[in-house]
Amino acid sequence: MTSILNPAVPAGAYDEFLTEALPRARDHRPWRPEDGPLPTLYLSHGAPPLFDDGPWMRELFAWARSLPKPRAVLIISAHWETAPLALSAPAAHTPLVYDFYGFHPRYYELTYATPDATDLAKRVAAAMPATEPVHQHPSRGLDHGAWVPLMAMYPLADVPVLQLSLPTHDPDRLLAIGERLRPLREEGVLVIGSGFMVHGLPFTTREMLLHGAVPAWSADFDAWAADALARGDVDALAGWAKRAPGMPYAHPTPDHFIPLFVALGAAADPSAPARTVIDGYMMGFARRSVQTAA
Repeated sequence: MTSILNPAVPAGAYDEFLTEALPRARDHRPWRPEDGPLPTLYLSHGAPPLFDDGPWMRELFAWARSLPKPRAVLIISAHWETAPLALSAPAAHTPLVYDFYGFHPRYYELTYATPDATDLAKRVAAAMPATEPVHQHPSRGLDHGAWVPLMAMYPLADVPVLQLSLPTHDPDRLLAIGERLRPLREEGVLVIGSGFMVHGLPFTTREMLLHGAVPAWSADFDAWAADALARGDVDALAGWAKRAPGMPYAHPTPDHFIPLFVALGAAADPSAPARTVIDGYMMGFARRSVQTAA
């Protein structure tokens, strides 16, 4: 491998991962009502290079295995910003959106044929108030912020998946949307915010790309966010754009951080400490991923 973006065998690590993950995925115990509400998650999704990172895929798979297999997944990705609030096409085998550029053709051939999510779409639409109308998109598929991490978490593609758009950058409104989704957790729906804890792509250096060097702005932002999450300080997190160190380099645009607020809003208690499940860095960017208390 000459760099993380140029592996010797594109997605070869994913092929190897599947040989060990698929047999274990088949005995993943389904969620039952007696399990109680599921937690919510915020994860750093990794884009195509995730398929070349065996340890990271195994971390995501182990995280999914630590919870009962959900009846469905509702995921909010950094890569779908549209208003009004919109839902992806719910039919079985929803198409994938290959919204990345310059990668080997192999990554554009990957598939993830999930089951029908129509029932979940109806529940999400019914949960929203008249002031937050929901548009059911007839053909929009799952973007890479959704299908890339889920291919590692649920490799059998046997869990219905629905994607919800980001209609705003306002943390308070996103928290309110999440709060409306809270009852879904009691029905075995796993609500996931998918972004990246640090996403300063315009400021990538050769040292970061080739050697994984971690710039101070990435480490500083990550440490600040980790502390705020561990304390359940939603107010501090909501003021991240002005209060967090490492800005604006850590997030020159808000899209990869703000899915966190839907996940927090959907949690049992947004101000309860969130537990870090995955940390470390990819290409110098913090990939911290957290789970709220159920």
